[in-house]
Amino acid sequence: MRHDGATVFVTGGAGFIGSAVVRHLLDHTGALVVNIDKLTYASNLDSIPQATRHPRYAFARADICDAAALAGLFERYRPAAVMNLAAESHVDRSIEGPGDFIRTNVVGTFTLLQETLRHWRGLALEQQQEFRFLHISTDEVYGSLGPQGLFTETTPYSPNSPYSASKASSDHLVRAWHETYGLPTLVTNCSNNYGPYHFPEKLIPHIIIRGLAGESLPVYGDGKNVRDWLYVEDHARALALVLERGRVGETYNIGGRNERENLHVVETICDELDRLRPRPEGARRKLISFVTDRPGHDRRYAIDAGKLERELGWQARETFETGLAKTVRWYLDNEAWWQAILARGYKATRIGLAQPVAAAG
Repeated sequence: MRHDGATVFVTGGAGFIGSAVVRHLLDHTGALVVNIDKLTYASNLDSIPQATRHPRYAFARADICDAAALAGLFERYRPAAVMNLAAESHVDRSIEGPGDFIRTNVVGTFTLLQETLRHWRGLALEQQQEFRFLHISTDEVYGSLGPQGLFTETTPYSPNSPYSASKASSDHLVRAWHETYGLPTLVTNCSNNYGPYHFPEKLIPHIIIRGLAGESLPVYGDGKNVRDWLYVEDHARALALVLERGRVGETYNIGGRNERENLHVVETICDELDRLRPRPEGARRKLISFVTDRPGHDRRYAIDAGKLERELGWQARETFETGLAKTVRWYLDNEAWWQAILARGYKATRIGLAQPVAAAG
């Protein structure tokens, strides 16, 4: 493979998707992986169990907003590729505190682009031609779909939350650094990821953990919001393929073709938990409660992954049903991983209800 023997920077490699990418690169390629992560609340190096003493793995604790730290890492490791997964990603948190999202997702991407460009310009011509900067983004930049249709790579951007607006901004920066400076960039936009090692604030792990505890299972609004679900290991395979064979300057949408209403997702988790770990009190569907909807909650996302499938030959291996069954089983079998997060003080309290900002003065 193209990655064999090449040094690849993975920013945000201790996060949910980033750790899946690191695991994939270590297990299925010959790449030398440098995991760059500032270790925020959602980062977890335990999500990369095979990294311990791995000869092709290095970790650097650094913030992508820190230009000096990045410059030092580029000088030390001389990477052949950068995969940028460093991002604040929780919509509710972006409503509560958008500043962190602007700093990391916009300023951080800008800083990383600048230091990457500096590094790239210092490479020999053949190395420049081989170099890639892959920026990983979200389908939320496209806004909300109606009942029909799919997001394609040419769908106009229409972000509706501080999170999606910050990711849209970062996508535009990456495109501009290619068009203006010639940096060989690629962008991917993915649908909702799920799978092992997912931080408990996100819907699926949140419901699994609360369901195991017999607690109420909150569903926003009427539960009819639709998401296209993508198993995280399918996503990691797609990203490695885009890095290896994607056309410079192009965008590739990555989706699982698994549209499901949020209520259906929660009900399916309940049924799977009941099958694997029944509770004396009866079916967990009785624990479902409907709560105030998220402000600006996009009604439907759905990705057309046809370009990726046609051009690069990628296919999702997991259906929603097979992937969710694997995910629920993983949380049952790896309770120590998520209990450690709870023990560190994480509390699943409701945030992101768009309280008004107080006037100055």
